[in-house]
This record gives sequence, C-alpha cells and structure tokens, in this order.
Amino acid sequence: MAIKNIIFDFGGVLIDWNPRYFYKDVFSDIKEMEYFLSDVWSPQWNMKHDAGFSFSEITNELQELHPKYRKEIEMYQYNWEVMIKGEISENTKLLNPLKSKYRLFGLTNWSAEAFPIIYSKYEFFKDFEGIVVSGEEKVVKPGKEIYQLLLNRYGLLANESLFIDDSLKNIETANELGFNTIHLNGTQSLKEQLLSLGLI
Repeated sequence: MAIKNIIFDFGGVLIDWNPRYFYKDVFSDIKEMEYFLSDVWSPQWNMKHDAGFSFSEITNELQELHPKYRKEIEMYQYNWEVMIKGEISENTKLLNPLKSKYRLFGLTNWSAEAFPIIYSKYEFFKDFEGIVVSGEEKVVKPGKEIYQLLLNRYGLLANESLFIDDSLKNIETANELGFNTIHLNGTQSLKEQLLSLGLI
C-alpha cells in the first residue's frame, strides 16, 4: 500500500539533543559524568519526565536518592535548553518538500513542560499537521498506546504510514503495529533511506 503519512520522532532525528552538551562543563571527570547520566539522572528517570512527571517531582525524588549530587540534579531543570544544540538541518530541510506529497506528523517522547518552549523556537514544527507529545498524554514510546493514539486522533492507518525514529525499541513497536519504518542508526542518512524507498 502506498505511503500517505510520514511520522517523525524529534530527538535524534530532527533535534540534536544530548545532556552531555551541558554536563561536560559541570563535571571535570568524564567517567563521573557518564555515571551521573547512566545511574543518577538516567534514561529511566528521563522517561518519567517524558511520561508527564514534572521537573520538580523528579528533582526532589532524585535528590533524596542521590544526596551527593543534589546540585547537579537541580541543574538539569534550569539548564535543559543547553542540552539542545539545535535542529538537524540535513533532516529538517527535507520536511518542506515532503509536505507537498505526504501528511506529516510528530510522535515524540518529550516533557510537557519543555516541549512548548522548544516548539516556539523552531519554524520547522509548523510543517506538521499534528504532534503527539508523550508528556501531555502521559504515555511513552515504545508502549503501543501512544502509537494507537496518534492513529486514532488523525484517522491514519499504520500500513499507509512511515515512522522514523533513532530508537530501535520504538521502531520494533511500530513494526509490530504494521507501520513502515526507517531506523536512523547512523549507517545511512535519512535522505538516502527515503530515496531508497522512492519517497523523494
């Protein structure tokens, strides 16, 4: 079946986000920084933020668990914008030509507190007909519920949709639900993969 809709993840696909952009200037020891980002403000805790918990809730809980890093934990809340280097222009420049042929949507794991600020800073977000933000819905990828929510809200069929993400787990869920997928894992550019599918 022909592709009618293209659905984009944002972080790692259209937005260059990495907490190391900020914390490299906080920690003098790289090993300690990596410990902090893997075991303190870990991907699991970041996912809680994406699931709708507030900065203050997570900060308070983490400070109780890791009192040694009280200051560094608090810094996240007030410096998260430094963790965003900018848009990934080689990918965002594809949006406008794609928009003339397909319906474009966003499906992102992102904090409900932070996303509106980011949305206002980048013009390319206006190319999307609709965006589903995990923090607003309180469900996250790779859970199937958020994909189904997107399909239902905008009247889409999975087999008519292409889903693009840099997370293999998220891609695997999309495949299970019948989406066509592109996994951005650094081996091929997004443009190359779209060309190989005959979509541009």
